[in-house]
Amino acid sequence: MSFQTIPGQETAKRILQSGLRQDRISHAYIFSGPVGTGRKQTARMLAKAIYCTNLKDDACGECLECRKVEHGNHPDLYQIEPDGASIKIDQIRELQKQFAYRSAGSGTKIYILNQAEKMTVQAANSLLKFLEEPNSKVVAVLVTENGHALLPTIQSRSQWISFTPMPRAEMARVLLEEGHPAALVQPAIHLTAGIQAAKEMIQTNGFAEIRSTMIQLLRETLTRYPSSFVTLQQKWIKAGLADHTALLFDLMILWLKDMVSLRIGRKENFVYIDQMDWMGPLSFKRETGEWVRLLARAVELQKRLRFNANPQLVVEKMLVDIQGV
Repeated sequence: MSFQTIPGQETAKRILQSGLRQDRISHAYIFSGPVGTGRKQTARMLAKAIYCTNLKDDACGECLECRKVEHGNHPDLYQIEPDGASIKIDQIRELQKQFAYRSAGSGTKIYILNQAEKMTVQAANSLLKFLEEPNSKVVAVLVTENGHALLPTIQSRSQWISFTPMPRAEMARVLLEEGHPAALVQPAIHLTAGIQAAKEMIQTNGFAEIRSTMIQLLRETLTRYPSSFVTLQQKWIKAGLADHTALLFDLMILWLKDMVSLRIGRKENFVYIDQMDWMGPLSFKRETGEWVRLLARAVELQKRLRFNANPQLVVEKMLVDIQGV
């Protein structure tokens, strides 16, 4: 495993490898960008490259130091995750305590702070002091969806590395070459920002079933309306899929966007390409404005789910709206 195995993020990789070659590694980095863009993978790869005994600007993946990082047992590498909803001051204090001891031989201690934006104010202030006064040679990597949510004083003392969403066409190409079904690749690349996140979605138990059930619900609502409520009860509620209603709405919103695109004659970036035979004719049975209104309604009902609305009632409301336009 090397930097080149990380899809995309060429700018981030170039900056980090240049620093490795020039022995100018920053004492603190902020890896900021959407989930699934390779931030955590790159953080681990940076640690491997720093410790690697065979290469200067990358990880060979074969030396003892690389294998220790890969297996999660390198004594000088620490990874911190939120404890519940936040990263707490006690976690930072424990990190400081561990870093007070001498390194196990590499000379550099590294810590990776995942979801760094979830630090409490007390934890962030404690980390700031640690950034300013480390007891030994230390490299910090703060992985976050939003680097701007960190204390300005932490931002000013860290090197910012931006991680950007991978182009959808490139994501689709890679995933299709790996053998993932096109019917699942298309929605996944529209709902995620990177290859890894898209893979995880495709491989999630029930993703294919949720997509299939959503299509069945919509098709029956538009052609055999009463039966859609039987499908909802049997294939959604009784099958235990109600916990995935937010994803159902994500997929439904993509479907409605496709219907708008079909109605106005635009087929680029089409998601449900395998369903076009029945979606195409049905799209012209209603005006474009009606599809747009349903799209807005789906977004509105999805927001209600975030405030603990009953999933079954929310889906039923959507089906009634679709049938009754």
